[in-house]
Amino acid sequence: MRLTTKSRFAVTAMLDLALRQQSGPVALSAIGKRHQISVSYLEQLFARLRRAGLVTAVRGPGGGYVLDREATDITVADIVASVDDGPAPGEPAEDMLTRDLWANVGDRLASYLSSITLAQLTAEQVAKGVKVEPVQPAKSGVSPRSPIKPMKITAPNSVFALAAAFAK
Repeated sequence: MRLTTKSRFAVTAMLDLALRQQSGPVALSAIGKRHQISVSYLEQLFARLRRAGLVTAVRGPGGGYVLDREATDITVADIVASVDDGPAPGEPAEDMLTRDLWANVGDRLASYLSSITLAQLTAEQVAKGVKVEPVQPAKSGVSPRSPIKPMKITAPNSVFALAAAFAK
């Protein structure tokens, strides 16, 4: 198990989702804005989180993502494993002189991250006084229009009217 920027962003986004789960689906654009993560990057992460069964997409107006399981059933190790790409290319474990050391560190890291649930992280953030604003409903895409004012057309509406305008 490796800790990368990808796994750090995934844990951050999942914690944000867990903090706001009572308000309904959370849009990726809102998560991105709060944590300065690009929406396209979040889309890639959430595709993996969805395949791992950690989140569910809700479509339509007011849509976004919700946790697929209870926060008490999701560990940090689950989140990291769902976005982890595996061993770094070009570093075969067999050739490393310290293979056993790094395998032991990875096992301890996985064990530690498996002991921390998303619910625990959420409770810690609430205890620290993190303000959780309610999720704003998504805009329906229909903007209110100003009343249509009738236009006065002064141009000729046919070839004959045009010819008559030049004949004057």
